[in-house]
Amino acid sequence: MALADLQAVDRNEEGIAAVLGILKQRFGERFQTGETVRRQHAHTTTYIPHQSPDGVVFAQSSADVQEVVRCCAEHRVPIIPFGTGTSLEGHVNAPGGGISLDVNQMNTILAVNAEDLDAVVQPGVTREQLNTHLRDTGLFFPIDPGANASIGGMAATRASGTNAVRYGTMRENVLALTAVMADGREITTSKRVKKTSAGYDLTRLLVGSEGTLGIITSVTVKLYGIPQAISGGVCPFPTLEAAANAVIMTIQMGIPVARIELVNGLAVRAMNAYSGLDYPESPCLFVEFHGSDDGVKEQARMFGEIVEEFGGGPFHWATAAEDRAKLWKGRHNFAFAAFGLRPGAKQIATDVCVPISRFAECIAETERDIEETGLIAPIVGHSGDGNFHVTPLVNVEDPQEVERVEAFVDRLNLRAIAMEGTCTGEHGIGQGKMRYLGLELGATVDFMGKIKAALDPDNILNPGKILPPR
Repeated sequence: MALADLQAVDRNEEGIAAVLGILKQRFGERFQTGETVRRQHAHTTTYIPHQSPDGVVFAQSSADVQEVVRCCAEHRVPIIPFGTGTSLEGHVNAPGGGISLDVNQMNTILAVNAEDLDAVVQPGVTREQLNTHLRDTGLFFPIDPGANASIGGMAATRASGTNAVRYGTMRENVLALTAVMADGREITTSKRVKKTSAGYDLTRLLVGSEGTLGIITSVTVKLYGIPQAISGGVCPFPTLEAAANAVIMTIQMGIPVARIELVNGLAVRAMNAYSGLDYPESPCLFVEFHGSDDGVKEQARMFGEIVEEFGGGPFHWATAAEDRAKLWKGRHNFAFAAFGLRPGAKQIATDVCVPISRFAECIAETERDIEETGLIAPIVGHSGDGNFHVTPLVNVEDPQEVERVEAFVDRLNLRAIAMEGTCTGEHGIGQGKMRYLGLELGATVDFMGKIKAALDPDNILNPGKILPPR
């Protein structure tokens, strides 16, 4: 993504002025226009520039959301939903100004149906909040993108994370939604059932739509029983390609690994320094097994045989809960750790995903590209589903370096697409990957545009994201 590719969205100055006055009168202190608050609600976690909204509404109910949408619809003013702001592709920027709709105060767990293994939550509930609430039930919510993201934001971006190889992504774990559409009406996409054949699957349409089709006001998610036994650890390998090939064989043999994360030597070095770990600074797999006592032992034995075949080891086991927590906290804090590799630099966090049979090939080509380009760019990956992340550290004040890094990111995306993969496994399109969506899906994007035009004819819902503005 080149900075020049950011799509411009025309500002409706007259409409924005009218909406600011109406919302200030209606919401009082829950409507803010101060520069600091507005900037916080446009922040991105990579180098994509800030594009601030004109005001921020702190919604507390579905009725609040409906009122804001109706007001903005009447005056044709953009609305940008905001959860915790941890997205990576400029999803919360406001290229045409407008209103940021912050749902953090909509953070009530509405129901836990333990017998049915599901829960209903408002969009501002975070994954950690939900799991803390569930800890006495013997159940947990497995989707774990690393950041303590909001459930609504996770649904909107079709998030996944370290557990996806076993439990799937938000696509598989959202049973139903309520959402406010562009005309201010709230809809329910499905009932609280595990399957249905009733009409169009609007649940899946809204999951991953990044706030461009509707604003999520509640989410019904699947829950799972906490495993009887959990075991895991870290295993070093001589090369990144050897580690990737071990992943491929693990998946192809059907070992039900819960987590299998690939971390290259540079990333391990950063994590060791930041989190106080002492793992070998070579390519590693971070793994975890869930199941019965006997099942976990059998999974670990089979995985050990694969490790040996590809020259890996010795395995550093983490069986105690506190040791596992430290291991995964180190992995989840990777984004912060990476800054230590080049203090003062900014990150360009990007991800791709390829079929598992092409994973080792794509990783190896990417590693060679990094070396030849002369970048500091650690690699980590949710390798069990062919997804990996590259995080170049760049001096954004150096135009030549920015151009070199952007050219690398371009090659990475094109490489994944050429291998029948995708330009993004979990970050989403947002502003940063619009160009590649068309290259990946071709005419399909035209039909996405038709859906957008039908559901949001005035283009007020998060404009300038996924699709070029109309």
